[in-house]
Amino acid sequence: MSEALRVLIVDDEAPARSRLKELLQDCAASQSLELVGEAANGNEALEFLAQSPADVVLLDIRMPGMDGIEAAQHMQCLPQPPAVIFVTAYDHYAVQAFEVNAIDYLLKPVRAERLLAALFKAKALVAGSVEALRGLAPQGRTNLSVYERNRIVLVPVEEIVYLRAELKYVTVRTAEREYLVEESLSHLEQEFDRRFVRIHRNCLVAKAYVEGFERQAQDDSGEAQSGWVVVLNGIAERLPISRRQQHIVKEFGRS
Repeated sequence: MSEALRVLIVDDEAPARSRLKELLQDCAASQSLELVGEAANGNEALEFLAQSPADVVLLDIRMPGMDGIEAAQHMQCLPQPPAVIFVTAYDHYAVQAFEVNAIDYLLKPVRAERLLAALFKAKALVAGSVEALRGLAPQGRTNLSVYERNRIVLVPVEEIVYLRAELKYVTVRTAEREYLVEESLSHLEQEFDRRFVRIHRNCLVAKAYVEGFERQAQDDSGEAQSGWVVVLNGIAERLPISRRQQHIVKEFGRS
C-alpha cells in the first residue's frame, strides 16, 4: 500500500457517504488518507476499482442490486484487491466472522475513533478472505467475476451453461462465449449445488440447461465413459458423463 491510504466509499445513500467523508477528514489528522472516489452500489464500485485502484473500501452491505458481500467477493479477482471495511446499520451479519485480519466491521452511526482504528488495521492487512465472505452469503453469488483487459466482467450465474476444470482454471461457458476464472470447481459446486449437477470429475452443468441425453457413439476421450452425453440447450457441444455419474440420466428422467 502507498503511504497515503487510498479510500473508496460505497453506499447507496448520499447522506451516509457524506458522513463518512466528514469522518475521514477527522481521521486525516492521525492517518494519511486520500479519498479516491465514491460509488452508490456494488457495480459502480467494481467499475471504479478496475480503473482506479484503492487500498481500502468502506463498503455498505445492504444496497439495491448487488449487495456489499457479493461486491467484496468480486473485488478479490482484482490484481491488487483492496482491504474491505464493512459499514452497516445491521448487526446480524455474523460479526464474529470478521475476526480475521483482512477486514473489519463497523456499525452505523460510525464513531471517528472506531473508523480510525479500522484504517490503522487496514494499513497492515491484505485483502479479505473469499471463504469468510462466502460464509456470510450462503445463498451464493449472483455473478462470477472475471478480470480481463483491465476491467471486471460480471457473468450472471443464471446464464452459465457449464463449468469445466482445466489445469488451474475453470472454464465458464455461456451460450455466447467462454471465460476463465481462477476458482476451485469443488468450491463452486458447494456454492451453487442447487443450480448445477456434476456429470464428470471435472465438469458441472446447469440443470436448467439440460435438454436431454444421448448415447455416445464412441469413446474418444481416452478414459472410460458411461456411454452417455449431455445435450445442452443453447450450445451444440455434447459433454460426456462419467460412469460414476451416469445415475443422473435416470434421475432427470424421473424429474
